Amino acid sequence: MATMNVSLPDPMRAWVDTQIDSGEYANASDYVRDLIRQDQRERKMLQLALIEAEKSGVSRRNVTDIITATKARLKGG
Repeated sequence: MATMNVSLPDPMRAWVDTQIDSGEYANASDYVRDLIRQDQRERKMLQLALIEAEKSGVSRRNVTDIITATKARLKGG
């Protein structure tokens, strides 16, 4: 396993320490590895969503229609 040194401002280091103190992570390396895995999953999901969107073709709706429909859906309408 490779070693990497990372410099953090004090508030970020305090945040990492808080995460470790919560018991969810054994140490800073464990926390950083988890963050990287989350980032990898999110990027993969985004990539798959973009591929799906590209395969779906060109929408017949204009931007205003899409915004209106999205706002209605978010309001539960």
